[in-house]
Amino acid sequence: MVNFDGTLTDNPQFSPNNRGMFYGDAVFETLRYSGDKIVFWEDHYFRLMASMRILRMQIPMQYTPEYFQEELIRLIEACGLTGKPARIRLTVIRNEGGTYLPTDNGVFYYALAGELDQAFYVLSDKPYEVELYKDHYLNADLLSTLKTANKLINVTGSIFAEENGFQNCLLLNTNKSVAEALNGNLFLVKGTTIKTPPLTDGCLRGIIRKQLIEILGKLDTYTLEEASISPFELQKADELFITNSIQGIVPVTKYRKKTYDTKVAKDLLGKLNAKVRLAN
Repeated sequence: MVNFDGTLTDNPQFSPNNRGMFYGDAVFETLRYSGDKIVFWEDHYFRLMASMRILRMQIPMQYTPEYFQEELIRLIEACGLTGKPARIRLTVIRNEGGTYLPTDNGVFYYALAGELDQAFYVLSDKPYEVELYKDHYLNADLLSTLKTANKLINVTGSIFAEENGFQNCLLLNTNKSVAEALNGNLFLVKGTTIKTPPLTDGCLRGIIRKQLIEILGKLDTYTLEEASISPFELQKADELFITNSIQGIVPVTKYRKKTYDTKVAKDLLGKLNAKVRLAN
């Protein structure tokens, strides 16, 4: 089932003039549903609204946190996923009309849901090797921090990783700094210092990134730095891990000839799961 702009249907009708298909003129959120609630819903909602404002979309009056939450829960129920862990994708698209210049800045949305294996975040013990993706570069600007429907660098990078036997790739920005992974934010651990690229480097304004920054700000055991990461730092690090809303924390085990520990990732995962349980 799909929630198509407030209507539950198994046969949504998309116009061939859809601006999401024409120009990638859309934004989306990938959400985790667990324990009969949408995890960190408020953060996702405000990121979505901020993205729509930046793209100069007109936000309908009914697009309140309560409205979307009710509609997404209706979708969960219609899909038979009540009480089960699930992944939800919520996409907002500008109305059709015009070419590059829209004739209508109004929007519509649709949402999909599918079941997940685990109710809480679990650290994988499988090998996880990454490589730099150098075919294309992220722009170090505001648009790169948004979850828009234009993700071709992530698509081509994922194909490159698959073809070369890597589990993920790290993306460089136009300043040749390491900005993020294909599917999440990057954290680098060296001793008791944990480093993550700043938003000005073009990395995604990630929800789990935000949660970990808040967690680390309350701990005396680690020092957090939001600073650019050079590719040369990767092989000197003790740990690398990737964060996103569906998997939580994913430890990198190998980059080129360097292998990594996962001790800090395990420690932070426990604290993240505790925050999930307490979140509204």
